[in-house]
Amino acid sequence: MTANGTNGPGGVPPTPSHTVGPFYGYALPFPGGEEIAPLGHPDTVTVHGYVLDGAGAPVPDAFLEVWGAGPDGRVPTADGSMRRDPASGGHLGRNGVEFTGWGRAGTDADGHWYARTLRPGARGRSAPYLSVCVFARGLLVHLFTRIYLPEDTAAHAADPLLSGLAGERRATLVARDEGRATYRFDIRLQGEGETVFLEYQ
Repeated sequence: MTANGTNGPGGVPPTPSHTVGPFYGYALPFPGGEEIAPLGHPDTVTVHGYVLDGAGAPVPDAFLEVWGAGPDGRVPTADGSMRRDPASGGHLGRNGVEFTGWGRAGTDADGHWYARTLRPGARGRSAPYLSVCVFARGLLVHLFTRIYLPEDTAAHAADPLLSGLAGERRATLVARDEGRATYRFDIRLQGEGETVFLEYQ
């Protein structure tokens, strides 16, 4: 077999294990992934923003996972809220009833993302927050961060993570209130104003 054949070194197409990606558009997104809150729930908040690279340019193919506690501070234990089409087996989206506290959101061509979830309650000594996992091009390992809501300033002072950060670094973890239960939270992957990312051991 020559080098031009499919088994030759130059003829095999790249696979996910050979390429950084992103390959997030396959199997991971699902209809309504960003709609985490049950329909019409009074404690629904919308968090949105942009994923930006080190130069401040938007990242159009990033992928975020968002999860958090309910308003009572308890982590949801619902098994899931996905429905399947009985004929095709395809996903129809969430059932609009259970709150699992978890969802997935991709960025659009402008690097914008959003998630609608329930306002998280405090857990232990921590101020209320949403956890975020970021996948993006060039990242060999995904990144973890948090979103704190700005109204909880009293709790921020006692939060073990926030209280240990300098002012400008702390600000990268606090969303901006835009009114009507909507918050802006941009994620800067590196460079000036880089978002604080966490390492779990």
